[in-house]
Amino acid sequence: MKVLITGGMGFIGQRLAAKLLERGSLIGPNGDQTEIDEIVLFDQAQPKKRPGWCTDKVKIEAGDISDVDTVRALFDRDDMSVFHLASVVSGGGEKDFNLALRVNLNGGLHIFEATRGLKGLPRIVFASTLAVYGGDAMPDNVGDFTKQNPQTTYGITKAACELLVNDYTRKGFFDGRTARLPTVIIRPGKPNAAASSFVSGVFREPLNGEPMVLPVPTHSVMPVIGYKSIVSCLIALHELDGARLGKDRAVLLPSHTVSVQEMIESLKRVARGRTLGEITVEVDPFIEEIVRGWPTDTYFDRATMLDLPLEKNLDEIVQCYIDDYVDGNWGD
Repeated sequence: MKVLITGGMGFIGQRLAAKLLERGSLIGPNGDQTEIDEIVLFDQAQPKKRPGWCTDKVKIEAGDISDVDTVRALFDRDDMSVFHLASVVSGGGEKDFNLALRVNLNGGLHIFEATRGLKGLPRIVFASTLAVYGGDAMPDNVGDFTKQNPQTTYGITKAACELLVNDYTRKGFFDGRTARLPTVIIRPGKPNAAASSFVSGVFREPLNGEPMVLPVPTHSVMPVIGYKSIVSCLIALHELDGARLGKDRAVLLPSHTVSVQEMIESLKRVARGRTLGEITVEVDPFIEEIVRGWPTDTYFDRATMLDLPLEKNLDEIVQCYIDDYVDGNWGD
């Protein structure tokens, strides 16, 4: 079978593809465990060099997800599964409304319609976000049954796609599943336009010996999850019997609720005497306003019932990052 990963050259897309190569199979549209013979990583641009983990089963395609013909061309066989990760991120979406609608909403529709056109009952896993929550009535502790009232364009487009996944599944067009993601850490590389970018930066830059300027106070609190757990959750959701999800196909993934100060303390604890770059605070009103609209805690009983994985603690997440990206050379 063929697996399509949109946003495939991103951090999570690459980690997911590598894990699928290692795994070797997924449940196909016929309901049977099926060998993966092709993985397509679709993204907006070709990488400067092909990642070292890629095998000849991996193809990298570049294009605009908001172009319907480009998307349709990716669906060239019926035995497919889709992981739809591509998205304009939160801060970027707030600064460019039209781009967020074109990529997140129209792009999502193109993917859903193309998947709908396949024979059988293909599975699609859509990556959503905690940004679907918000508003004055949002409780501090949110979960699967908390009312959605997003306060960013990014969150609005994700909430709309969540509902579309439910309806396309109800209609029998495909077997959809939505992973509602907390903030994912620790992302390697350079900061991006996401309002949550600093949450990885508080670890990444100091470990690189670089200064880190926090745009929010250290008492800021948020739910986080490590990249290895995210990948495992995405695959586990794909493999779940749809009957266990029922009519609501979105699942809030498990997370650790921590303050920025606790992140700094975990970093120092796990770094074990490494020389770290200095961390200072210079509040950015634009970022702070977005962060204030986030939930500060979550309950994830449904994810626990579905046996979705989570790391033991924040220290484990930091240690994995050091092993893979500081002391190791993952992806090279």
